[in-house]
Amino acid sequence: MADTQQVDAKAERKVARLAKQIDAFSKAHGGAEGQVAYIGERGARIVLVGEDGGWGDLVAPSYAIAEKAVEKSGITVHESFDGEFAAKVRTGPYEWTRMAGIQVGGPSNG
Repeated sequence: MADTQQVDAKAERKVARLAKQIDAFSKAHGGAEGQVAYIGERGARIVLVGEDGGWGDLVAPSYAIAEKAVEKSGITVHESFDGEFAAKVRTGPYEWTRMAGIQVGGPSNG
């Protein structure tokens, strides 16, 4: 029983830490919305999009922890990353350069 309590306490600390990071992102970007995606054994990815178009992501060790973290943070969560939600993302020169590099064979195309 003690092992289960330790695992639960560790998971709750991780949920609290992720929720705090989501809250900080939300405050820095005038609010935020998110989407949780299962990424296999690695866990789940929480994609965040701010009201100002800024975006970022966090990785949780499990889908359940990610779901609890977004619930605790109180942000709106979308089922998928498409439509109006995806259209809110604003990319800058860095992202366009990275995407162009990927399209033409990577950054060292010389």
